[in-house]
Amino acid sequence: MSQTNPERPAEQQQIELTESGRADAVLSRALGVSRSQAADWISRGLVTEADSGDQVLKSTKVTPGTRVVVTDAQDPDPLEVKVEVVQDLTIIAEDPDYLVVDKPVGVAAHPSPGWVGPTVVGGLAGLGYRISTSGAAERQGIVHRLDVGTSGLMVVATSETAYTHLKDQFRDRVPAKTYHALVQGLPDPVDGTIDAPIGRDPGHDWKFAVLDGGRQAVTHYETLESFGTATLMRVGLETGRTHQIRVHFSAMRHPLAGDLTYGADPKLAANLGLTRQWLHAHQLGFQHPTTGEWVTYTSPYPHDLQFALSVLRNR
Repeated sequence: MSQTNPERPAEQQQIELTESGRADAVLSRALGVSRSQAADWISRGLVTEADSGDQVLKSTKVTPGTRVVVTDAQDPDPLEVKVEVVQDLTIIAEDPDYLVVDKPVGVAAHPSPGWVGPTVVGGLAGLGYRISTSGAAERQGIVHRLDVGTSGLMVVATSETAYTHLKDQFRDRVPAKTYHALVQGLPDPVDGTIDAPIGRDPGHDWKFAVLDGGRQAVTHYETLESFGTATLMRVGLETGRTHQIRVHFSAMRHPLAGDLTYGADPKLAANLGLTRQWLHAHQLGFQHPTTGEWVTYTSPYPHDLQFALSVLRNR
């Protein structure tokens, strides 16, 4: 790959790495820039894995053949964090080391290029909370994310120690993340595991799909309630690929109700009053970053998802 100005990558470029090691070190050698410059691009969220779309961290271990995308690093200024009032953003737990928030649909975890809507970071600032200053300026305190179209629980670090410990936990897949999802029809088997690799859909830049050569993705599911036309599932993740639950159930031909992007029936969505996928991060457990004690938090269904269930139950 050509590089005309190592301090300023092109708007978006893909590179295949040829050695093993920490991402910041390998990327600096591959692009001929300083390690601190590569680390800065990574910390600003400008480096992602080409196949999965997952953000690369400085400590990510890469291997020969790993393909990464470096996106427009020309503007060194951090994205602006707006102090704002975010409706329905609820604080579930307040600890000296962290906050557990119930994120409403339509809210991003943090500012990102092209996103002009509300964010968890901005909403917490609007409520007067101080969060960890670790990480890129626009993502301070954020140790994991939920999609804009998914509601439910997130933990946000408020101390520097908590940020490090929680980041490490999510990297090592220690937290227990339990989702509830309403899928169309009744999957066979009714309880099971989906083990299928996920990568970017070659026909759509903004979608993902089950693909040979994709990154390993494992989803466990259990039926909670069946309505014939739809089934309420408890879902646990071994991996955390982008859109993993949505992609896996769509590949089974049982897309999430309301998820028109991944093949849901628009008539059923309309009948249930859904304008987004029925998916909720219902429970979150992790090790307390200071005491090591296991803590668990639960979030009730928001009104739109509860309404869809009431329609099905009343039938």
